[in-house]
Amino acid sequence: MLQSEILGTGGFVPAKVVGNGFFEYLVEDADHWIHSRTGIRERRFAEPGQSCSDLATEAAKLALENAGLTPLDLDCVIVATSTPDMILPATACMVQKNIGAENAFAFDMNAVCSSFIYGVEIADNLIRSGKYKKVLLIGADTYSKILDFQDKGTSPLFGDGAGALILGAGTSGKGILHSMMKSDGKGWELIQVPSSGSRKPVTAETIAAKENTFKMAGKSVFTFATDVIPRIIGELSERQGITPDQIDHIIPHQANVRIIDFISKKTGIPKEKFLLNLDRYGNTAAASVGLALDENRRNGTIKPGQLVLMMGFGGGLSWGGVLMQF
Repeated sequence: MLQSEILGTGGFVPAKVVGNGFFEYLVEDADHWIHSRTGIRERRFAEPGQSCSDLATEAAKLALENAGLTPLDLDCVIVATSTPDMILPATACMVQKNIGAENAFAFDMNAVCSSFIYGVEIADNLIRSGKYKKVLLIGADTYSKILDFQDKGTSPLFGDGAGALILGAGTSGKGILHSMMKSDGKGWELIQVPSSGSRKPVTAETIAAKENTFKMAGKSVFTFATDVIPRIIGELSERQGITPDQIDHIIPHQANVRIIDFISKKTGIPKEKFLLNLDRYGNTAAASVGLALDENRRNGTIKPGQLVLMMGFGGGLSWGGVLMQF
């Protein structure tokens, strides 16, 4: 049976390191205040002239190198992002040009912080259809470009980055085993950039009111995340015919260590099984799962034969998970 196998991964973050001390203007003893509430010590910010496509391009090149492929081997390029270079055209087309993937078709998709997981679902189904052999997915975001830096509840949380994954057709039985994708549009208002499209176009007035920046109802999102994550773990374990403790590693969306602590206690899964890098990168939105996947493949934490569950949750509201065997 045709299945999607992981051929290569790549991860890229900007060079600019922004420690918690940057936010001293917002809160006293910022490092302790932020770290104790989120687990974050530092994050990376893109330079003023550095865009989402720039980060995505570098992650794509690293994934191609890791897979031993050329850009011409690719059938499709997907960029999963909620901070594209511009509202149109697709950032994926810019990445396609940058890497020279002339044989591919390219498009963007947006499920906010669930984007990478949704993108894996799309790429997997493209391959299982039999029409496409190699699909490049890049989760990339530059939230530093849309933050309100006077909002201490959101601005310290985010960083910029890109994580890439190349899936290819195979019959080894390894690769993507099961997936689940969900959304609940009744919660769309909890995470938004109010003035950023046709509902409320950007004007001088909306800029003055900072409606062109990121807004989030933090407490409600925490409640949402701690509700859906155990469901993802339970459902995908059941589909595989295993118990959650048989999963070797879990790569969650890197939002807040308090969420992971809560889930670990609620499910009984040791915190050590959750592969985290938010202490160094913060919440990189669509990039977070891909970055952690690449990092832990390269450092040997993820080993052949292991079961790994990737999962995301975010605006929409949206959530989902993918169970893989390496």
